[in-house]
Amino acid sequence: MGIPLFSLICILLAQHSSGHRKMQFPAKMPGMSRTTDAMKSLEISKNISTVLEQLLQNYDNRQRPDHGGSPTVVTTNFLIRSMGPISELDMEYSMDCYFRQQWTDRRLMFEAPIESLSLNIKMLEGIWKPDTYFLNGKGSYLHTITVPNKLLRIFRNGKVLYSMRLTIKAKCPMLLQNFPMDKQSCPLVFGSFGYTVDHLKYQWDPSGAVSLNEGLLLSQYDLIDFPSKNATHAAKTGMFSVLQVNFNLRRHMGYFLIQVYVPCILIVVLSWVSFWINREATADRVGLGITTVLTLSTFGLDTKTDLPKVSYPTALDWFVIMCFMFVISTLLEFAGVHYFTKIGSGEFPCAESGTESDDGFASSRTLGLSTVSGRDGVLYQSPILRRKRNGPSLRLCCTQFWNCFVASEQYRAAMRRRRTSSDQINSVSKIDEISRVLFPCCFVALNLFYWFMYGSKHQSNTWDNN
Repeated sequence: MGIPLFSLICILLAQHSSGHRKMQFPAKMPGMSRTTDAMKSLEISKNISTVLEQLLQNYDNRQRPDHGGSPTVVTTNFLIRSMGPISELDMEYSMDCYFRQQWTDRRLMFEAPIESLSLNIKMLEGIWKPDTYFLNGKGSYLHTITVPNKLLRIFRNGKVLYSMRLTIKAKCPMLLQNFPMDKQSCPLVFGSFGYTVDHLKYQWDPSGAVSLNEGLLLSQYDLIDFPSKNATHAAKTGMFSVLQVNFNLRRHMGYFLIQVYVPCILIVVLSWVSFWINREATADRVGLGITTVLTLSTFGLDTKTDLPKVSYPTALDWFVIMCFMFVISTLLEFAGVHYFTKIGSGEFPCAESGTESDDGFASSRTLGLSTVSGRDGVLYQSPILRRKRNGPSLRLCCTQFWNCFVASEQYRAAMRRRRTSSDQINSVSKIDEISRVLFPCCFVALNLFYWFMYGSKHQSNTWDNN
């Protein structure tokens, strides 16, 4: 009885001590794991430092890779973050982008447990880099806030990735004949400054030459596409490999419709109000005509402030000129009404039948003035004359027109002698009645022609590499 009890106590004590040891001495302690990882990382860093020192020990950054052999191939691509402004006045554009270049330098091959090394930009001073520049650049710069925005990465097989964040300002020769319904093609051309095609070649990245940042919008243009190509630039110092990308842009029309086209159309329509103003209201009609002319002149000058002084008219110029001619014609129409139809305070209609008198001027009956005055003071022909109309007398009409055209005082005096006794006539000129229909119809027809011609045109601009 005593022996089994003793055995049971020993078994319980053994289990307790076994469980206690398991709690106190786990198989793997967290602190020991962190220490081991730190030691491994330190060892890798020492190995990398040793590798870099060995790589640069006998490295000559004055010589390109494969010097004396085949040309070094530089693969490039762009990531455009933003684009603009685009200036027609200076014919230039700017964009913020990441410019990436890749090439292989076998002198930088290394053996390490990692695929690539991201190095400090100071390392750039010790290795060879392509002397890339922008042929049509104007004032480009590298972003340096908070540090110079450069990236250098070296891979085990010797491939080098060199990336920079740049703001590029480049020339964009524009043809503005169709402005503001134009399409422009702004090129970007870059290559080596000193290495000819026998030593250095550029090529676009096969995975994508140019890519755009998501949500990229331009204020004045739509970016249609951006075709790229390889080219060769001929210079006095030799043939150079260059790459070119064209940014094809289509201008937005909304701003110009609101600011120029619609106001010009409304001014022209406003000038037609004078056709409904009585012809005796000379001051009102002249004042309205001069006001519309001056207003349209101001619009025409404002449209040229942001454009270069080109030697040819643009589509916008033609539209403003067309509107200006209509406004001027409205003013001239009143001058014609005032001169040709207003004799004193009455109207003389062109006779349609009859003969001339002996003194070379039409008689009252010949001129159709054998009329009576109506109750409203408007002259009208008698029913007898209206029944005798068989067609206009060409000779008589031509004679009357010539006398008016040369401002014959004798003719005007004869007409004053033949006017009726009514001194104040509130009549409507036949010229005004015709103009009420003729001017709007002509304006609509010219607008249809204008918008069809320029709306269907698509001009493009190509860059000359020579």
